[in-house]
Amino acid sequence: MVEFVKEDQQVEVPDQLPVLPVRDIVVFPYMIIPLFVGREVSINAIERAINSNRMILLLTQKDMSVENPGPDDLYRTGTVAMIMRMLKLPDGRIKILVQGVAKAKVLDLKFKENIIEATIEKLQDRPMQEMSIEVEALVRMVKEHLDRAVSLGKTILPDVMVVIENLEEPG
Repeated sequence: MVEFVKEDQQVEVPDQLPVLPVRDIVVFPYMIIPLFVGREVSINAIERAINSNRMILLLTQKDMSVENPGPDDLYRTGTVAMIMRMLKLPDGRIKILVQGVAKAKVLDLKFKENIIEATIEKLQDRPMQEMSIEVEALVRMVKEHLDRAVSLGKTILPDVMVVIENLEEPG
């Protein structure tokens, strides 16, 4: 099993990564999410990542009805993710648990050896200026509303609540 990446931890991101097209979701850095993968190109990308540095670039499809997306069907900004766990399912699909590591901009996308491969540039987070009293109040209010939603029976994943409770700045 791979260790979770902490917010203040710097991770070395290579400039070329296999691409995993995702539908109907945008994954952000530090998010932890399970993904079910069945397309051959996607499975090949996961296997390539597992056999190298476990990193993969998650790019959201522009049109989720496209069954076999090519480079033109994907947005050019995505999230580098670390594959934490992988499980091969009996029906041929793969379930992976990924954690977003960093935002990345695609410089080039191409088919290579039955996968989509991206040349990327890691996007740096801009340092936040000092929080104003209004922003601090908004952050506190969002946390209180989430606590209230949970107390009213709304389902929020425990992992999400831990991340939210440990947030020290917005964004």
